[in-house]
Amino acid sequence: MATAAADLIAAIESRGWRGRVVPVSHLPDLEEAVRGFYARGHLAEPAWRRVLSYLTFELPADLPEARSVVVVAVPVPQVRLVFHRRGERVPVVVPPTYAGEAPRIEGVRSDLAAWLGRAGYRTAKTRLPLKTLAVRSGLAAYGRNNICYVPGMGSFVQLVGAYADLPADGDPWGEPKALVRCATCVACLRRCPTGAIAEDRFLLSSERCLTFHNESVEDFPDWVDPSWHHCLIGCMRCQDVCPENRDVLGWVEELAEFTEEETAFFLSRAPLAALPAETAAKVRGLEIWEDFGLLCRNLKVLLGRNGAAS
Repeated sequence: MATAAADLIAAIESRGWRGRVVPVSHLPDLEEAVRGFYARGHLAEPAWRRVLSYLTFELPADLPEARSVVVVAVPVPQVRLVFHRRGERVPVVVPPTYAGEAPRIEGVRSDLAAWLGRAGYRTAKTRLPLKTLAVRSGLAAYGRNNICYVPGMGSFVQLVGAYADLPADGDPWGEPKALVRCATCVACLRRCPTGAIAEDRFLLSSERCLTFHNESVEDFPDWVDPSWHHCLIGCMRCQDVCPENRDVLGWVEELAEFTEEETAFFLSRAPLAALPAETAAKVRGLEIWEDFGLLCRNLKVLLGRNGAAS
């Protein structure tokens, strides 16, 4: 006889997604796993403060009777934006999960609520470390670059979580696993320009990761070479060379194109509110969660690499 949890997983997979249902009894284990990263010196203080500002391992006030956590992996593409500067058409990459993240997550949560609602169950939002949860549940495996990979999707994955009063069907919890090929592959280690990926540990040094710095409002450290930047936000260096992504690297969607005048607004670092209405609407349509000022700063560095920013 099919259980409600099995029916939910079937609905998730019918969308081309993947999912797991984990008992909430593992919330303390999840918290311990994350705190262990910091205790062992694998998370630098700035990264740890970011983590603590977001995460909570308590059952939600709007669903204190939650019995499980549902974690879902949704395949997502890279995005390409095109900027025009000094007569040049300059394509700029945005890695998977940034553009459209908020509406994508809300859409998945809405689907989960609808599917479970028909069976008499309720859902609530989570603020959990979904990458750790996905790996511990067997949904994903870690790469040497500390990014999680899902079979058939590579690292082009959006993870979404939700609490539910649905009972879990069994317990998929286990020790974290690494990709088998990582035992012999060092492609990402060799490609990383900052040295964030090392041979002697299987967790990258967040304080060395380019993504950490181009998502931060702080000025770039002096040791960051401008030539390392190649995405509007985040970084794709390690993902581009990963053999696990061979089948998805060509999945790129062109999302928007900005004229010379619009590009100039970015480079002047004008506030979003000061942009012409049409340009502002185009920017908001990107649904990139980072501060607009960061995108302007990062774009200036990118265009400056070919002399087009001045």
